[in-house]
Amino acid sequence: MHNFEKLIFWKKSIELAKDMYILCAELPKDEKFGLISQIKRSVISIPSNIAEGAGRNNDGEFYHFLGIANASSFELQTQLILIKELGLVNIEKIDTLISALNEIQRMIYTFKNNLKLKQNIEKSDI
Repeated sequence: MHNFEKLIFWKKSIELAKDMYILCAELPKDEKFGLISQIKRSVISIPSNIAEGAGRNNDGEFYHFLGIANASSFELQTQLILIKELGLVNIEKIDTLISALNEIQRMIYTFKNNLKLKQNIEKSDI
């Protein structure tokens, strides 16, 4: 079991979620049940799956939930690109959010690879 609150990419994904909720307040109200709802589900899924995986019984399960968190991050990235393409919010703000998201994606990817290496080493020691 891992302490998810100590993971930098979990902390950064919580910050991103707060930023995304602020951004959603700027979006047109007619997107409340469309894009806004989808964005909130995607962004909440990132830290939630990191935390759920950290609380699982082994690194293999954690690895799986990190994959789900990463998939949600790419879903969110697509939604941010759409907002940018539609010109719904300041482009610089979107670029900053995408940059923060890309950093989280890289960190999750690296952590997943380290878990995979650790699992392979443990399996070969048996």
